[in-house]
Amino acid sequence: MALIEDFEARFLLGVPAMDRNHREFVDLLNRMDGASSASFADLFAEMVLQTHAHFAAEEAMMRETAFGPIAEHRAEHQRVLGDLERFARQVRRGRVAMARAYVIEQMPGWFAQHALTMDSALAAHLRRKQVAAVVDR
Repeated sequence: MALIEDFEARFLLGVPAMDRNHREFVDLLNRMDGASSASFADLFAEMVLQTHAHFAAEEAMMRETAFGPIAEHRAEHQRVLGDLERFARQVRRGRVAMARAYVIEQMPGWFAQHALTMDSALAAHLRRKQVAAVVDR
């Protein structure tokens, strides 16, 4: 069973870079469900790295296009990265239970809410900026 299902129907935002990052994130989450402790540890480390890169890419897009609510969006990213880093320290010590519970119980809901609210607003802003850039030519 997948932690997050129907990605294509529910979470595509129409910004290829964001959609690609979200698809990779969801794939990692889904692979973590039911993974052995050793596999979970490897996948969790991969998710931490991928999430840092994913958030950095979004934040660069926000800065480059003067996205108004950048502070709020970035604060949410920092909160999640802080959680991931705390759990990563435990996972590196061989303690995966709390990280596994966080991934299974918290991350699917967080991702859905974040993607459908904050990231959706960013995607709409980016699409408007793209249209404006084409019109300005």
